[in-house]
Amino acid sequence: MSAWSWLGTAGCYHSRGLTPGGRADTLERMQKEEPIEMEGLVVDVLGNANFRVEVHEQHSVLARLAGKMRRFRIRVLQGDKVKVEVSPYDLTRGRIVYRYR
Repeated sequence: MSAWSWLGTAGCYHSRGLTPGGRADTLERMQKEEPIEMEGLVVDVLGNANFRVEVHEQHSVLARLAGKMRRFRIRVLQGDKVKVEVSPYDLTRGRIVYRYR
């Protein structure tokens, strides 16, 4: 018998099928809208893995480097062709997810 056995499962959210918010797990959650994928050209390199990417020759997007690209230290330089996922809620911000060779 462990030291924590006196707690039991009465206080556990998951034993009652609830999430910490109080809603049942069986409720269907509202899905996020899918990001819009675009190809663009890196125009400006800013600090903290931020880049100014030009898509469709007149639209400019402020894009951050995706976490997996940071993890594997993929370098993105000015003039590189990249794939950007743009948020459907704010078309001026995005995330760089791929650098073309």
